[in-house]
Amino acid sequence: MRPAEFASEEIIAAGEALQAAGRNVTGFALRQKIGGGNPNRLKQVWDEHINSKSATQAEPVAELPVEVAEEVGTVSKELTERIAKLAIELNDKAVKAAERRVAEIVRAAGEQREQAERELVDASQTVDDLETRLDESKAESAGLEQRMTEVQATNQAQAVEVAKLRERLVAAEQATKMASEQHAAELARMNTTIEAERTRHQQETEQLRAELDGQRQANQEAVAEHDQTRAELTMVKAKAVVAEQAHQEQRETAAQETHRVAERMTKVEADRDEARNLAGQAREELARLTGQMQAVERQNAELMAMLGQKQGDATKPKK
Repeated sequence: MRPAEFASEEIIAAGEALQAAGRNVTGFALRQKIGGGNPNRLKQVWDEHINSKSATQAEPVAELPVEVAEEVGTVSKELTERIAKLAIELNDKAVKAAERRVAEIVRAAGEQREQAERELVDASQTVDDLETRLDESKAESAGLEQRMTEVQATNQAQAVEVAKLRERLVAAEQATKMASEQHAAELARMNTTIEAERTRHQQETEQLRAELDGQRQANQEAVAEHDQTRAELTMVKAKAVVAEQAHQEQRETAAQETHRVAERMTKVEADRDEARNLAGQAREELARLTGQMQAVERQNAELMAMLGQKQGDATKPKK
């Protein structure tokens, strides 16, 4: 990039401002003052301005008239000696002036050297400032690039996370909808099953109660019949000891079986889950009791027949 060009008036104004501030006018000081430009050109413009102020323009000299020339010639002879003498004096003054000039040149050279040193210091300071600003700019640029990269990565990660959250939200809504429908269907099915089970349970309970009632009635009839048989056996107890003992055993067995059936009936009422099994067992026990009662009736019939025969034999006359 080419350095910015500044007008001479701006450069001169900047130099005058530096002089007013008591600072040395150097190329780098001018550059820092106006904010840019080539330090060599800036110093060159300022030096030309200073030289133009001290330089004097030579005016053209008119030619002498003849009378004046003759008078000059006349006077020149008189002045020759004086000029020679003056030349000696002038030579002496010139030597002294040369010495002073040399001293001034040496002094000016020292001032220029000091000026150059000051400009070098200003240049070094300016270079350091520029390098510092450049490093800061580079660091700031690197930091901005890193932040931009981080922001882009964060935005990308957030976009991915948002997409995932949307997918999860859609899946959750679908799962919630399906779960709600399944729950409603399951609830309806469970209600139907519970109602059916309740109806079945009521039917089974009523059936078991009817069976138990029938069994109780049968047991009561068996007990009544047993009591009647016991009364009849009491009448012939004295004549049929063997039959009484058999009947007593059968009676005890029947009482035990009746007690066992009563206990089973109680258990059936307490535990409905085993009602069917107990009802089956009760039926079996009832059938067995019925068989036993039938056997007792047959034995009673046989005993009655035996008693009738014995009574007939007793009534016959003895030979």
